[in-house]
Amino acid sequence: MKTIVAYRSKSGYTKKYAQWIAEELGCDIKENPELSDISGYDTIIYGGGMYAGGFNGGKLITKNLDKLSGKKIALFAVGSNPGREHEMKVFWDRVLTAEQQKTIGYFYLRGGFDFDRLTASDKVLMKMLKVKLQKTKERTEDEQGMLDAYDTPVDFTDRKNIAELIAYVRGSQT
Repeated sequence: MKTIVAYRSKSGYTKKYAQWIAEELGCDIKENPELSDISGYDTIIYGGGMYAGGFNGGKLITKNLDKLSGKKIALFAVGSNPGREHEMKVFWDRVLTAEQQKTIGYFYLRGGFDFDRLTASDKVLMKMLKVKLQKTKERTEDEQGMLDAYDTPVDFTDRKNIAELIAYVRGSQT
């Protein structure tokens, strides 16, 4: 089985996970892939960051499922939030249809937040969020944690977080 880990990473957390997954599986890896880069593989693992409720580059897979028919596909999303089950269900329901969720493995891997690593346009958006959070009188623990991370970057990446995805790819999970 020919396997590839393909990914898009803006701030490095997705890249770190992609590298760990590729090392664990001993497979190819490709940053910023095109469909032609991945279509020749039997197993495709695609990772991208979560941004404003979206999945960075995920449409490469979801919009081309007809061209990827018969392949084992696993998606991993990377974000700074704790990944609570009810929040992730809302996210994955936006990314994948109910039918797609039956045939694609999907996983959340907690990343981090480092304001200095963001692109200029992402910094503008995040500054707007910061102002909004600062105006909030009673903040949740998550909101306060996000505010704190603007000044002190956080990194929640952990190699053990890939275990479930690896098990899925190797076939010990469906």
